[in-house]
Amino acid sequence: MTNPFFKNFGPINLKDVYEVLEIKNYSNKKKKFFDITDLNSASSKDISFFHSNKYKSQASITKAGACITTKNLQHNLPDKCEKIIVENVLLSTSKITEILYPESVNDDFDNSVKEISKTKFKNKVKFGKNVLIGTNVKIGKNCSIGHNTIIEKNVSIGDNCSIGSNTILRNTILKNHIKVLDGCVIGKKGFGFFPKNGNNYRFPQIGIVIIDDYSEIGCGSTIDRGSISNTIIGKNTYLDNQIHIAHNVKIGNNCIIAGQVGFAGSSILGDNVMIGGQAGISGHLKIGNNIKIGGGSGVIKDIPDNTRVMGYPAKDLKEFIKENK
Repeated sequence: MTNPFFKNFGPINLKDVYEVLEIKNYSNKKKKFFDITDLNSASSKDISFFHSNKYKSQASITKAGACITTKNLQHNLPDKCEKIIVENVLLSTSKITEILYPESVNDDFDNSVKEISKTKFKNKVKFGKNVLIGTNVKIGKNCSIGHNTIIEKNVSIGDNCSIGSNTILRNTILKNHIKVLDGCVIGKKGFGFFPKNGNNYRFPQIGIVIIDDYSEIGCGSTIDRGSISNTIIGKNTYLDNQIHIAHNVKIGNNCIIAGQVGFAGSSILGDNVMIGGQAGISGHLKIGNNIKIGGGSGVIKDIPDNTRVMGYPAKDLKEFIKENK
């Protein structure tokens, strides 16, 4: 289960899946599935989805019991996997996700919060004025929380963490020795929707945010929770001010990211990555280990290990310098 905080309303019958997706010809009507997840994590009791050739290697070895995909991609899936053929994979996936996790669609404010002085944390945490705490919150030893900060329900904070003022946390796990500076919003739903018949259909966001030990999140940064998988920040990774990290992004250990960098959804960064200010990272990319990306660059394709790039589109640094003498 990707998010331990959202209630799973499964299992769901395969017959019901086909009916929701308005598919008339189907088999295995009595088969049940308990969750929906990505190709790598899926078991024989789960439904997954496969929408791009970029993921054909994962598709070929997935253990998913069923997979939402297209007619042109279905041949990449194992024989044992039930192929659910649709025209729009992501829209269909969002419909099934909403059935299993109906509470994940909206991000209304948490009405369970209480003044911290009225909670069990009043004598355990150093806190400022107007600090609100929701239900199912855990806070470790030697932590501090700044003024006007809201720790909504379903948040876990480890030991020796510092949360700044005017910050909102939800659906988030902070491990130990983490600093979240002023004005951050972490764990809100990502920017996922599909235009349909003049309306926008929201993609449920069932993931969480996980931030590993000794990391720092700069002022005014926003980190979206995952949609199907989780958004993850590695150990000893430092984010400057006003950085946006979209859903499902995974950033490795010992990374340094300067101000106003933006990440589109589902990109993966390795360890020891350095990114200059105002760079943009497109979605579904793989950025290797020991990478340096110059400020203002636009990264639109994968970058192999031990590479320096700059420009738009980002290219090898030596090539960039040669072209701009």
